[in-house]
Amino acid sequence: MCRYGINSYKPHYACFECRKTFKRRLLIDIDGNIAYTKVWENQPYNCPECGGMMANMGLDFESPKKSDLKAWNHMKDLFETGITFHSCGCTGPGYIPKEKPTLIDFLNEKKEIYIENLRFWMTRIEPQTESEKSKDWDKNSHFLFNLPSEFKTGTKKKRKTDLKKAVEYWTEKVNLIEENIKKTIGNNT
Repeated sequence: MCRYGINSYKPHYACFECRKTFKRRLLIDIDGNIAYTKVWENQPYNCPECGGMMANMGLDFESPKKSDLKAWNHMKDLFETGITFHSCGCTGPGYIPKEKPTLIDFLNEKKEIYIENLRFWMTRIEPQTESEKSKDWDKNSHFLFNLPSEFKTGTKKKRKTDLKKAVEYWTEKVNLIEENIKKTIGNNT
């Protein structure tokens, strides 16, 4: 069921130092009349054991055994590269690499997709006529769909895209994933 108010379905926070997880109570559990707010639910929390910052690993996170250092280091690698176990529970969190080599392969595949998007936006010429726009959507919908809506302005018929911001967005994503790949390769497991 996709409701946040169910007592057994809570966000899991992990402390990589203590190798422990804790489920977090939701605001709606405390006061059922208060609407769910991501601001309150997503603020950082300290570990009750060591006082360090905890990682929000999502609703579907299953922690490894405390003694499994390799698995805990892998979970930390996943978190540091932005991979967590967030979903509403209906479909699960999607693909999660199980080991460091598959994580590196996964990140390299994502990097190639980001580079492909960057190249598209660097060479993009906005279509002018309705016919050009229709052909453009048929040919390039996967690129157009992957760009956040904040870079698009105008109405549906007179849609404009800020090409400079689109290039900056994909450049930042490529740089970030390259950093994550280097960090993952450099981490000892």
